Amino acid sequence: MQRRQWIYRLLATSALLASPLVATQAFAADEAPDVLVKRISGEVMDAVKADAAIQKGDIGRIVTLVDTKIMPNVNFSRMTSSAVGRYWRQATPEQQKQLQDEFKILLVRTYAGALGEVKDQTLSFRPLRSRPEDTEVVVRSEVRGRGEPIQLDYRLEKTPQGWKIYDLNVLGVWLVETYRTQFAQEIGAKGIDGLIATLTQRNKASAPKAG
Repeated sequence: MQRRQWIYRLLATSALLASPLVATQAFAADEAPDVLVKRISGEVMDAVKADAAIQKGDIGRIVTLVDTKIMPNVNFSRMTSSAVGRYWRQATPEQQKQLQDEFKILLVRTYAGALGEVKDQTLSFRPLRSRPEDTEVVVRSEVRGRGEPIQLDYRLEKTPQGWKIYDLNVLGVWLVETYRTQFAQEIGAKGIDGLIATLTQRNKASAPKAG
């Protein structure tokens, strides 16, 4: 269980490292996917290391970062629907909105506990294997720091607004697949509303306490 929680935290950290602090859509639309990920990863790692509040898990700073800088560069709708899997089509538009809202909060809360782990790591990227006509690619990299290098891969899709990240892989574990298994078990036992209630309760429990 501890290893699983560590992987979830690392996945959340990786999602942040994959997201830009400077969202320049016109520029990003012209960038190759590996160039995009490399640039924004460097920008974010530098920014996190320089921000003591984020390193301490300041939820206000993290929410602002996610809402204004990160989400515009991630296909979060696809990420949520993929995590819910085959049940997504069974959900009403209102349920879909609730699932997306609560899933977003879940990831933000996880960021709060993971950001303090970004210290002296560096990223090493592998050559991109793709064709010019490809609309989906995998950018592969490694996080280097203390201990063994950590596999970190990104799935991206090409959109009219440029390449968007929609899944992450750490140590062979894909973020969407991890949550899909959890969500399927919850929906099988309690239905879609049951999953929404569980996510809502989990998010309330992990909300920062008023000081």
